[in-house]
Amino acid sequence: MSQVKRKLATILATDCVSFSKHMEEQEEKTLESLKACREIIDPLISKYSGRIFHTAGDSVIAEFDSPVGSANAAIEFQNAIKDRNKNEEVNPKLSWRVGIHLDDIIIEGDNIYGNGVNIAARLESQSPVGEILISDVVNQQINKKIEQKIHSLGKIELKNISSDFEVFSILGDGKNKISKKTSPSVNKKPKFAILPFVNTSKDEDSGFLVDGIVEDLITEFSMMREFDILSRQTSVNFKDENQDIKEFSKKFDLDFIVTGGIRASGKRVRINIELSDANDESIIWSNKYDRVLEDIFDLQDEIVRKISIALLGEIEISSLQRSKRKPTENISSYEYLLRGKENHHKFTKEANQEALQNFDKAIEADAGNAQAYAWKVCTLGQAMFRGFSERKMEEIFADAKQNIDKALELNENDFECHRMLSAVYLSNHDYLLAEDHGRKAFNMVPNDPRVLSGYGEVLVRIGKVEKGLELLNKAFELDPIPQGQSTSDNRIKDLILGYFFAEDFNKVVELSFDIRVMDTRSLALILYSRSKLNQDIKVSSEYESFKNEFKDTDWEQTIDRFHIQDEEIQKNLINFISSI
Repeated sequence: MSQVKRKLATILATDCVSFSKHMEEQEEKTLESLKACREIIDPLISKYSGRIFHTAGDSVIAEFDSPVGSANAAIEFQNAIKDRNKNEEVNPKLSWRVGIHLDDIIIEGDNIYGNGVNIAARLESQSPVGEILISDVVNQQINKKIEQKIHSLGKIELKNISSDFEVFSILGDGKNKISKKTSPSVNKKPKFAILPFVNTSKDEDSGFLVDGIVEDLITEFSMMREFDILSRQTSVNFKDENQDIKEFSKKFDLDFIVTGGIRASGKRVRINIELSDANDESIIWSNKYDRVLEDIFDLQDEIVRKISIALLGEIEISSLQRSKRKPTENISSYEYLLRGKENHHKFTKEANQEALQNFDKAIEADAGNAQAYAWKVCTLGQAMFRGFSERKMEEIFADAKQNIDKALELNENDFECHRMLSAVYLSNHDYLLAEDHGRKAFNMVPNDPRVLSGYGEVLVRIGKVEKGLELLNKAFELDPIPQGQSTSDNRIKDLILGYFFAEDFNKVVELSFDIRVMDTRSLALILYSRSKLNQDIKVSSEYESFKNEFKDTDWEQTIDRFHIQDEEIQKNLINFISSI
């Protein structure tokens, strides 16, 4: 890892207002007008000793040694663009916003990161059109050193930065006040999604590699407590349903979006990646990489580190210990691992069998590939619970246990193994070991929805209801429709279980209306909750299902499979069901 360099610098961020709208209406003329604006902006930045280190055409971010130089450059190009727009022949008349901030920045090669960049971008996004929005620290440096008057616009909220940030405007009259927004999410962790990358390869068979790299990146960020990240499945649903990116961001209350494309050719991989603000679509960081496949793990580390720095500045990320997670040095084994994961995600009998073959080949190529053993166990579990195998359940279970043991022997820090062992011990009513392995998986990957839901289910059962519900709600937030499912039923049913143990019977009944397909556990818990609320259960839809669809159910045996640790609760539930 290269040594991080820091220095104090002034960052100028500018962006063309309503550029996308202009492009939709008249693409060629908008591009001509944009080019003309950039021919004004770029030379003036250079004139005042600025350096452009990022541009997306309609936006520019530049570094200056002097706050005064930065302000004068912005003043000159804003005035020049306004003069240009006075010409009746100019169409469309493009306007620009500018934000300027002075702060400590991080330098890596030609790229710059840190709060200085983030705050300048946030200021630009809230700047009145045609004006320049500056921070208090810039105002202190340039006050009385420039000819233009500086107007205070008061204190505003800067997303993910501060709820009490004082700003000033240049080239305005001070009347374009920015209303201070209040939001409960000001101090929340940054929340983002890594959307499926575009496969630009000529070889369509390389799709498994593209999806595998993205899935690995999502897993990397899931290991960090500093972020909240949407699940792989939620991002895949975005692609499959062809959703609008703005609506998607709004639906999940996202702060940032990561997009990109991958081109694989032989053993070379080319990756283009962008981190953008989900609110205003401004690009915060972007880069292009051209590497050999053998370097893919180091490249993933670099991408994760640079996105982390771009969002939070230089932070200590304890999870960045690739040596413990790097699955294999053998690229053939890695490719078989990715092919196996791709087939596992298809949830068909044929794909399940092919996935098992892929994992066996990955193990054959490298018997030390712990992830291949772990994913083989996932796939065996899928075969067992979805009826994809003709083998006896005891035989599959024994095979799975053998592979779990082998994976842990190779890598005791494999969270997949601890996640699965937690479920195994829960099913055997060994709550102590279920909690132990669930906690280990959660400590390793605190944002993986499978870990959150599994550990959350254990916690609510053993009396740690508040923490368990927190995890179950977070799993629903990050991954509302779990992998292999078409509805949110499973997440809602887990929440019903949690609120049942919390004795929040109103919430149980409230959630019941969101279930599309009823199961025995939810049916019993909902009916019990209705009775606790003194409702007439005989007029409910659940009672009708109880008497018709589930009339032949052996309820005592069924309730035993709810894995309720508290014998008193289990007894009360059995007695209640027997009474109706």
